[in-house]
Amino acid sequence: MDLTIIVPTYNEGPNVVELLRRIGDVMAGRDFEVLFVDDSTDDTPAIVRAAAATTPFPVRLLHRETATDGLGGAVLEGFTTARSRWCLVMDGDLQHPPETIPSLLDRAAAGDVDVVVASRYAAGGTSKGLADATRTTVSRASNLLTKAMFPRKLAGCSDPMTGFFLVNRDAIDIGALHPRGFKILLEVLARRQLRIAEVPFSFAPRHAGASKASFTQGVRFLTQLTMLRFGRMSAFALVGGFGAVANLVIMWGLMRLGVEYVVAAVIASELTIIGNFLLLEYLVFADMRSESGLMRHRFLKSFTFNNAEALIRIPVMWLLVEGTHLSAVFAAALTLVAAFVVRFVFHALVVYAPRRAATAAATRAPQAVGQHADP
Repeated sequence: MDLTIIVPTYNEGPNVVELLRRIGDVMAGRDFEVLFVDDSTDDTPAIVRAAAATTPFPVRLLHRETATDGLGGAVLEGFTTARSRWCLVMDGDLQHPPETIPSLLDRAAAGDVDVVVASRYAAGGTSKGLADATRTTVSRASNLLTKAMFPRKLAGCSDPMTGFFLVNRDAIDIGALHPRGFKILLEVLARRQLRIAEVPFSFAPRHAGASKASFTQGVRFLTQLTMLRFGRMSAFALVGGFGAVANLVIMWGLMRLGVEYVVAAVIASELTIIGNFLLLEYLVFADMRSESGLMRHRFLKSFTFNNAEALIRIPVMWLLVEGTHLSAVFAAALTLVAAFVVRFVFHALVVYAPRRAATAAATRAPQAVGQHADP
């Protein structure tokens, strides 16, 4: 297999020599090149050039004076500059162990996939190299939200946020990619229906240097996610907003008729649960109904979940009213807003999840789509 290993770097000089040594060890006897796409402001380019002079395999350096679109933009330039059809993307800090590369190549050699993802969350993988419990929690929550926004395209991927993957460059539309920040794999998978396979890996601690993760990168990720998935998320928000208003109006009307506020909240919730389900069926997830089983099964899942959520939400509303003396309608509004993201994730990943047979059929052949990608 012809292969270009693309390594985007930003001030990773202390890791370069060790990275190339370990790549050389596991890739002995194979034909490949390593392409550093570098946005550094330190001596990393000089270190790469010096190391390249002593390696027994080709090492190239593309240093960008302007770091357009961050790490994702660097990988995109790597795709356009690579000399090989197959491109392997990995970080330069050795948190992506080079020893996993042969497993990725072996899986791709079967010839039935376009992308092989090195996953921290597949069976046998770990995320122990994340700095702390907070980063682990943020990583898992981001994965859930991302998969909820693209339930079909990411159905075969447990770790769409990883930066360690192998892709057939001919299977992707490079011109359609618009990366923002770190999450280039999400951009690749969301733009076109690809055949995906995974191999597990253990996310390692950094060899040297400091993490580049930051609040700014988090904002860029949310911007990227919103731009990719604007359509369905907005429709879900519209239905959710309509249901929330209807819920509050019904509750207010019943209270005006003398119904106690908790009872009024329960009645309003049951009526809007049914109404929201019908709107989701025919407006938000209409294109996914044929792949997600029978309507009565979807209704049962939705009805059960929303009632379970109401059993939590309404006592929280009661605590807000009794403990902080907020108005009942305002407290109800706060709890409805808090429940929005959880409802979206559940409906996208569970209620309207494609059945296995439908998922397999969808991933047999690549299919191009527009910028507002996939259901």
